[in-house]
Amino acid sequence: MALLRIAVPNKGSLSLSASEILRESGYRQRDDAKQLTLTDAENGVEFFYLRPRDIALYVGEGTLDVGITGRDLLKDSGAKAEEVRGLGFGRSRFRFAGPRGSFTDLSQLAGTRIATSYVGVVRSFLEEHGIDATVVRLDGAVETSIQLGVADVIADVVETGSTLRQAGLETFGETILDSEAVLITRSGAVPDGFEIFRRRIEGVLVARSYVMMDYDIPTDRVTDAVRLTPGIESPTVAPLHRDGWSAVRAMVPRDGAQRLMDELFEIGARGILLTDIHACRL
Repeated sequence: MALLRIAVPNKGSLSLSASEILRESGYRQRDDAKQLTLTDAENGVEFFYLRPRDIALYVGEGTLDVGITGRDLLKDSGAKAEEVRGLGFGRSRFRFAGPRGSFTDLSQLAGTRIATSYVGVVRSFLEEHGIDATVVRLDGAVETSIQLGVADVIADVVETGSTLRQAGLETFGETILDSEAVLITRSGAVPDGFEIFRRRIEGVLVARSYVMMDYDIPTDRVTDAVRLTPGIESPTVAPLHRDGWSAVRAMVPRDGAQRLMDELFEIGARGILLTDIHACRL
């Protein structure tokens, strides 16, 4: 049976998190950063460690079956690849920025020079909004391009905004793109073995978002408790040896779990425990 060929970022902000989610999904990962490929025949996959910017191109051409890359890099590539789902890490936001006090509205972009490392993303955005401007490609930091007279505006990743402020710049207008790491395949293609791979990844993502909650509660309060912890399908409820008490187990969202423990305690629950979930299938 042919191995599923998967492209993984070889360096940068996406690399470590991508390998981590793959390990949690039960796949082997490289121990040496110089290693370019890794075969995990037991799990039916082969990994190729590539520049994040190249991954969408390899997948789009069908050279590789699946890839993990950034939504920004996928859209910038113009490759015949499509996003299957977001992976929840490597989040970033793209914004326009200009000299402090000079720009307030996107309409002011008309006729300007915009410096960016993501020409495809910016050109698509300008076309969608009917804005005629010149896009200047620069690799690496673009904050100094205005000071050096290369551009009037920049389009770049904004995190805290401190780098922009140091350069005398400020953001304006709406967000160009909210990006994160994404799972991609070739447009319109579902490679053999992909569904198993996707289920494993989704199992880890769900496990990261949920915890297992166990607690004991008087049987006459079970209905109220289950209303608070309905679980995925339904919670498990079992009688305890102690007469008039029941044990309840349910998956609950990680966010808000502490508040939920407080609410359960208020209606009589005791022995409330939270346990991490490492993987699941729903």
